[in-house]
Amino acid sequence: MGDLVINSDRMIIALIIGLILLIGMIVKTKIHTFLALIIAALFIGVAGGMPYNAVLQSVTDGFGGTLGSIGIIIGFGVMMGQIFEDSNAAKRMAHTILKVLGKGKEDVAMSVTGFLVSIPIFCDSGFIILAPIAKALSKSTGKSIMTLGLSLASGLVITHSLVPPTPGPVGAAGIFEANVGSVILWGIIIAIPMVIATLAYARYYGNKVYQIPGEDGEWLRPEKREATESKIHSFEGEKMPSTLVAFAPIIAPIILILINTVLAAVLKTSGSEGNAITQFFIFLGTPIVAVGIGLLIAIFTLTKDFDRKQTMKIFQKGIESAGIIILVTGGGGALGRVLTNSGVGTQIAEAIAKTSIPAIILPFIIATIIRFIQGSGTVAMLTAASIAAPITTSLGVDPVFATLSACVGSLFFSYFNDSFFWVVNRTIGIDEAKEQIRGYSITSTIAWGVGFVTLMIVNAIFG
Repeated sequence: MGDLVINSDRMIIALIIGLILLIGMIVKTKIHTFLALIIAALFIGVAGGMPYNAVLQSVTDGFGGTLGSIGIIIGFGVMMGQIFEDSNAAKRMAHTILKVLGKGKEDVAMSVTGFLVSIPIFCDSGFIILAPIAKALSKSTGKSIMTLGLSLASGLVITHSLVPPTPGPVGAAGIFEANVGSVILWGIIIAIPMVIATLAYARYYGNKVYQIPGEDGEWLRPEKREATESKIHSFEGEKMPSTLVAFAPIIAPIILILINTVLAAVLKTSGSEGNAITQFFIFLGTPIVAVGIGLLIAIFTLTKDFDRKQTMKIFQKGIESAGIIILVTGGGGALGRVLTNSGVGTQIAEAIAKTSIPAIILPFIIATIIRFIQGSGTVAMLTAASIAAPITTSLGVDPVFATLSACVGSLFFSYFNDSFFWVVNRTIGIDEAKEQIRGYSITSTIAWGVGFVTLMIVNAIFG
């Protein structure tokens, strides 16, 4: 390690070249992100002067250590999300929220539904599942599909980016070694003003671009707007689970994890180890157990009308989507461990400490740049976490807020290289590039900006 400190300039140069190599491989070549992360980790370690065995040990330890904490949660989460998708539980949530909010609040209902549904479901899938509801509401109320679509999309993408057990935030929390329960709590708090801001913009832009569904799948832009009676029950004919059954798999693990967080904080403050009951609830609230309980609830309640073969097929679909996320998360952990063990994180941390740039901003900046370059929010937050974790840890940044800094940065300006950008615009019939950018691209950027300001305020008070 002494030699590594002496050769710190060489390691920093290797880091810069390695990150350029990483971005180049992700953006310009056919190399998968997982392989690119491993190659970059090996390159930085070797080029920076680390012994070969130390490089290999760092890569394997980082990969295994990261997945040891969150790999199971990712697997459980995506399987639960697939069950939600195939059982129409997500549609039941939307229907319930619409009934509660009532006539005239359809855009709020779409935003809140997206906010809740995307906690266990990928936002792409969530939008495809819920878009028919937005179209039906647009047609029956005369409210612009742009307003309803952007409200739904922003609600989905915000919690998808900030609130575990969605894989990205869970992976980032694992790399920063942050408490998942605290990330859930603060992620929800920071997400609320983001949703309010994007909802306001969705209303504004829906008035600028007024479009409603017509017959046979075409889209209309009438000059005169004729709002009709809202048909809240227009999609009730579909077979859906009850409200309690639909919400339970999401609510149960969140409650358990939050109980764990509160009890652990109380015991730490009092210096007590607690009794058998408190330890049992702390055990139930550990993320692996809590999300596992949520998954079991989903299995026994939402799949009761499916036979074993259908249920196994649902799990298979979920596991297939989990595999890529797990590998990318592990690759990010490998890169982060190389940077930690090389000592370059300490060197950069000391340099940052001498500037006026707060270290809490570093994950945000890195995630923003990577998001803009390659489009994937999950890749952006995981890569930012891998690079920034050794530095923020050295500077004593709260790992929860460091995690959320990377998560918020991953929302920046969704455009042509982001799959969700196309899912949203194609589904709501927006074909003009200018309208696409002024619509969802600006919406995601508003979420990014408001999230950053909120995070800075929260970190200044509680960090």
